[in-house]
Amino acid sequence: MRMIYYQRGSENSVIDSQSLEEGLFSALDKIGKKKKVLVVPPDQTRIHSRAGEITALLYKYYKNDLKDILPALGTHTPMTNNQIGEMFGDIPRDLFRVHDWRKDVVTVGTVSGDMVSQITNGALDYSWPAQLNKIVLNGGHDLILSVGQVVPHEVMGMANYNKNLFVGTGGHEGINKSHFIAGVYGMENLMGKADNPVRGMLNYAAGNFIPHLPVIYILTVIGYDDSGKLVIRGLFIGDDIQAFYKASELSLKVNFTVFDKPLRKVVVYLDPVEYKSTWLGNKSIYRTRMAMDDGGEIIVLAPGLKEFGEDKEIDRLVRKYGYIGTPAVLEAVRKNEELRQNLGAAAHLIHGSSEGRFSVTYCPGHLSREQIESVKFRYHSLVDALKKYDPHKMKDGFNMMPDGEEVFYISNPSLGLWSSKARLG
Repeated sequence: MRMIYYQRGSENSVIDSQSLEEGLFSALDKIGKKKKVLVVPPDQTRIHSRAGEITALLYKYYKNDLKDILPALGTHTPMTNNQIGEMFGDIPRDLFRVHDWRKDVVTVGTVSGDMVSQITNGALDYSWPAQLNKIVLNGGHDLILSVGQVVPHEVMGMANYNKNLFVGTGGHEGINKSHFIAGVYGMENLMGKADNPVRGMLNYAAGNFIPHLPVIYILTVIGYDDSGKLVIRGLFIGDDIQAFYKASELSLKVNFTVFDKPLRKVVVYLDPVEYKSTWLGNKSIYRTRMAMDDGGEIIVLAPGLKEFGEDKEIDRLVRKYGYIGTPAVLEAVRKNEELRQNLGAAAHLIHGSSEGRFSVTYCPGHLSREQIESVKFRYHSLVDALKKYDPHKMKDGFNMMPDGEEVFYISNPSLGLWSSKARLG
């Protein structure tokens, strides 16, 4: 029987560490004793999800019965020992497994081209393979705990739930094709919506291809308190989609900001620990695009930026084609086999473009003007930008600069979604 084992949260709730442990352990008590547990948390790119702390608590609860921890890397590079330590603490390193999206996956079923065609209004008609890491499918675990944060997302509408499995532990073809479907469908039609055709495709796969797997989802909702500190606003644990819906409903209250008028200038800071590529850093564009005024500007402060794609091949493709807008990307896909074989990269090129509606200025720590401008972004010196827009002095939200310029500042784009009322229709 499907059920929610624990639920707590509101716009003003603060779930501290003690309450987190108590809520988590009460759910685990209801689930009952298990002998071979797999935990699937996100990697360091979602360090603010509190998944590291939750995973440490799961190890405290299950001890030797927790056999495997598989960070849901998706296409990201493997975590280093330092990153594991920073996120997960003192959990024994021999419990951690590395997901290889090109080699370690199995296909559990296929969504038909007819369904994909319906989703994309006939623009695409390929089938979609539902793929998982072989440890998830064939590891023989009697409990699989998928851990992560629910927040608006550019591909799935709302992040986490079964995305953590089918994308986080998915394969080359499945990830690429799902991202391209989302790109063609349109981010503005997806973001902030728990129910959408792309998510529906994953729900179909979960219900039809892996109903036998003992998966339970541990979902957090994270927001800022009045002092600007990140806190847990919600915790939802269950094997029922209702846990995801409840987390999504709360996330929209906590993480979604709607403005009466569009924004002219937005300054986004990318923490160098979390953001080293535009593959991740372009969240500064994804999450704010619906708030931007025509002719406006996003300035991205990116001290850790050293590459475009975290995968070498994707990095090469971004450098070659650039963020050229949807029509040009679709034409490039039609003409170039290398993009047809890397549809995730093609989708990323769509997502990272302003479509000529507003400008994007990157201020990188480790890339040159030539490199930034070659992918169709504007360039500005990081040193000069930090002098004017000091992250230590600016607060999240509207800031009036000494010269009278008003800017909207975002300290971490992964934690929210911003839109004007006009863009919501």
